Amino acid sequence: MIIALDGPAASGKGTLARRLAAHFGLPHLDTGLLYRATARTLMDDDARLDDVAKAVSAARGLALTDFDEDRLRGREMGEAASVVAAIPEVRAALIDMQRAFARRPQGAVLDGRDIGTVIAPDATVKIFVTASAEARAQRRALELRGRGEIVDYHAILDDIRKRDARDRERSEAPLKPALDAEILDTTDMNVEAALVAALAIVEAALTRQDHAAKSPRAC
Repeated sequence: MIIALDGPAASGKGTLARRLAAHFGLPHLDTGLLYRATARTLMDDDARLDDVAKAVSAARGLALTDFDEDRLRGREMGEAASVVAAIPEVRAALIDMQRAFARRPQGAVLDGRDIGTVIAPDATVKIFVTASAEARAQRRALELRGRGEIVDYHAILDDIRKRDARDRERSEAPLKPALDAEILDTTDMNVEAALVAALAIVEAALTRQDHAAKSPRAC
């Protein structure tokens, strides 16, 4: 079983993906970390984020087991990752790694921005998690404050709107729901309510799959 969760920044998809993975006993990949790690490598090397050759080299050198998440979180890294993710060559360099993770024998849960459309278009379940920009900015502000960072809500809201536009308008794998994705708007939901809604979507998809498998083929 492959569960694909896509959506914009701070929509709650990462939290839901981790909770769903734990519930079903599946491995989880936050694909956004791949782009954050690529950006972090460039920043550590004092390279420009839009240096295509160096960005591709950094992406190809990644391993899924050596992420230092503490260095990949925060407002600065989110913005840097969005810049790197808009480079088509970087996305191409990371596709095989993500698809290999999705094809694990026991299944997997992946979250990102193009899982249901590009990485795993045949996923068992596709959920597009969204929320208003204002709600997402508030969540990100609370998260950053919890990490001890100085928070400017209006600056965060501006960053989120700019990132949304960049993600939607990029030429390669723009942010959009897969045609067969279920839309989950978490604007007015807490984590527990969102999890209940997501589990209902997954269970409904599994029921449909089970019925389809048991139905006799049409002559």
